[in-house]
Amino acid sequence: MSPSPVAYEVRPAESPADREACFAVRKEVFVAEQGVDEEIEYDAYDAVAVHVLAVRADGVPLGAGRLLHGEAAAAKTGGEAGVGSLGRLAVVKEARGLGVGVALVRAVEEAARARGLTAVDLHAQTHALGFYERLGYTAYGPEFPDAGIPHRAMRRAL
Repeated sequence: MSPSPVAYEVRPAESPADREACFAVRKEVFVAEQGVDEEIEYDAYDAVAVHVLAVRADGVPLGAGRLLHGEAAAAKTGGEAGVGSLGRLAVVKEARGLGVGVALVRAVEEAARARGLTAVDLHAQTHALGFYERLGYTAYGPEFPDAGIPHRAMRRAL
């Protein structure tokens, strides 16, 4: 049985309140649920990233993600010009299976296109490889730990 439809929108998180909602989603998913150290969840890239937020019709945040581009993305993409880095994609437990993750990925890709990028890289938790493969991403390179969780690098041309 699939979850019942929930009305939500995905938008750029431009206001301070929207950015705080993104951080709250990340804290709930990565810190509380997955045990990532809060000290490493938030970083200097948050100040320069493009953040996207999924919110329910009543304003409750459901998910978040971010795009790094330019110099900020270089360390995560091997320094390739034109490649952005999708990261910190998180969907709260009660919203999983509603299409929120797909909508967030597509919003990050749209933000990448708007900035003239030709591809998006990401570091996927290995349990999520199938999710990203269904969205057109291809894994490359060996598995590696990030925050104690196994990951693989993936890329999708835009």
